[in-house]
Amino acid sequence: MTQEPWRVEIADKTLSPYCPAVEAWQALAGVGATVTFTGQVRRASALGDVDAIDLEHYPGMSERVLRQLLRDAESRWHIVAGEIVHRIGYVPAGETIVRVSVASAHRREAFDAAAYVMDALKTSAPFWKREWLNGQAHWVDAPNAHLPKPRA
Repeated sequence: MTQEPWRVEIADKTLSPYCPAVEAWQALAGVGATVTFTGQVRRASALGDVDAIDLEHYPGMSERVLRQLLRDAESRWHIVAGEIVHRIGYVPAGETIVRVSVASAHRREAFDAAAYVMDALKTSAPFWKREWLNGQAHWVDAPNAHLPKPRA
């Protein structure tokens, strides 16, 4: 199985919570640890039971920002491979919405790099989120709330 060591994907389909690249990364020189974070749509929020989340993004810019996050993590923690897969569109509660995976020589670097990528993604990637509660949608203010929301 060959797998690119660096990958970014914006997906409009169901995502697996598992990173298939991890098996291939284990054969790379210098890899001693891999970490995968999988985020799913919560079934409840402060406002009630969540039906789904509807995500929009800025095509082209989103991918560039995600690639830059992997480059930043590579330079800070010397990770040797990384992947970010983020879902867009209508995502029902309980389904995978994001997967961040990294490989490095040591576990601490892998954990720190994955946490950094996920935290930075939440604050800098151009995604907009509408939450559906009981059939009603509302925009969710996020850490990147300084970005203008798309038109309804």
